[in-house]
Amino acid sequence: MKRTLIVGGISAGLLASALVSSPAQAGDEVPSVILANTNLAARQVAAFWYGEAKANLTGATPYNVETKVVAKHVSTGGPAADSKPGTVPAIGDEKKSTSKSKNVNLPKTTGKVFFIGADHKPHWCTGTSVQSAYRNLVATAGHCVYDTESNKATLDKWVFIPGYYEGKTPWGIYVGKQGFTHYDYDVYEDGDRDYAFVTVYNGVTVTGGGFDPWYDSKTYRTKREAQTELDRLRADKETGYSDLEIKEVLDTTMLAVTGEESRKVDRIKWEEFRKWNPTADLDDWNDSTRPHTGYRDEPISEYRFTSNKPVGSNPYYYLGIDHGSLSYKKYENNQWKYYYRTWWAEYDLDYKIEGKLLTIGLKDVGRLGDNVGGQGLAYNQKVGKPVFVFGYPSGSHPDGNYAFSGKTQKYQYGKTFAASAAAIKAEELIGVKSSFTGEGSIGSAWLAGYKSARRLGYLNGVTIGVSDTDGNNRYDTSISPYFDGETYGVYSAAKNLWSGKIV
Repeated sequence: MKRTLIVGGISAGLLASALVSSPAQAGDEVPSVILANTNLAARQVAAFWYGEAKANLTGATPYNVETKVVAKHVSTGGPAADSKPGTVPAIGDEKKSTSKSKNVNLPKTTGKVFFIGADHKPHWCTGTSVQSAYRNLVATAGHCVYDTESNKATLDKWVFIPGYYEGKTPWGIYVGKQGFTHYDYDVYEDGDRDYAFVTVYNGVTVTGGGFDPWYDSKTYRTKREAQTELDRLRADKETGYSDLEIKEVLDTTMLAVTGEESRKVDRIKWEEFRKWNPTADLDDWNDSTRPHTGYRDEPISEYRFTSNKPVGSNPYYYLGIDHGSLSYKKYENNQWKYYYRTWWAEYDLDYKIEGKLLTIGLKDVGRLGDNVGGQGLAYNQKVGKPVFVFGYPSGSHPDGNYAFSGKTQKYQYGKTFAASAAAIKAEELIGVKSSFTGEGSIGSAWLAGYKSARRLGYLNGVTIGVSDTDGNNRYDTSISPYFDGETYGVYSAAKNLWSGKIV
């Protein structure tokens, strides 16, 4: 569902009626959800995105979830700090730095979040790496983690790829392990709390692999043997995402063996029956048969016998057209009786594993923060401060103009202002003048105090929608929840959790 957001704004500054309280404590009303709770599950997610020549990555489309509020529902208003301002330094920026740059260098911490949406198709948002104890934390919009379009708790196969560009994963893929958001967003989808923090496993890259769409394994004598092999393929880190299943294989070259798995096949042809019973003759109607073969006689009428009898055939018997039956007559108890015979055989039943075999070699490339760094966090900041907004905008403006492709990272710069939008239960938003289109830019990082030379700053918001505030059919504003002490509480619930490796 496409939703375009229109917000009302006021000048910089906090509301006079600021709410004063202490920051929310870690774990205080902070719901969390599991994204990939085992190493095997995480490997399968990584293999999904790397597999089939990265077709799911290159075919993904920007998540189309902007929010529209009609003009009569727009009001001024905005955020209020709930405690003293606070910051968490970026990775590598724990000590003050005086380095400067005249150019705007794009941060390595920004990338794309990929997942499967409620429509079962691959999509992406923007996300960013942030400081944490184990250097394994990503921040993005809440609806880029939690599935607000269906009844599922989270979006499926969630990964973060910093620096992503047209299938390239320069620092690897980082599979999401656990997501955290505010209670009010989890329960009420409160727009003021539309943010999430996700712990990720160590990154992985591909070391080799292949794809066989018509995989056909060797034959296994029992289903248990086939299941053992299938379990091995699914557990193997290189073949874990393969789409495989067990298929029955009827071996018509071998009759069943007593005590082993088999299947009875009715209406085999006369030639097949005689292969197993070489002494059998069509005119010997009391044949003894080999074990696991036999025949079945059905009484029929004289009319049926004679009406189907080919011209010139033996007067006492004849084969059906497909040689799968025998009609005959014999003299019993002083009268002619007529019969219709079919043959059967019980064959050996084997098993194979068939399907799409995806072979992926994955290599551990280390922790997210060690590879690309991590932005700091700023909360309860004064509205009106300048911020850089970094993201991957895509899609068109309302007038149809396509200003951004979503292929490369872009930035905007401006001062924040207060805003609210009651239709999305959002009374404490901040906005910034921006030409970003909504598709793709959802989850973009708002960085205050950004040092271009070090590519580091403080995360002070994430884009949750865009707005055309002057009605000229061009987006001119991006909006974010106001990061306050409760945001810090959600962050604190995630920042000290270890994820580990998946290979």
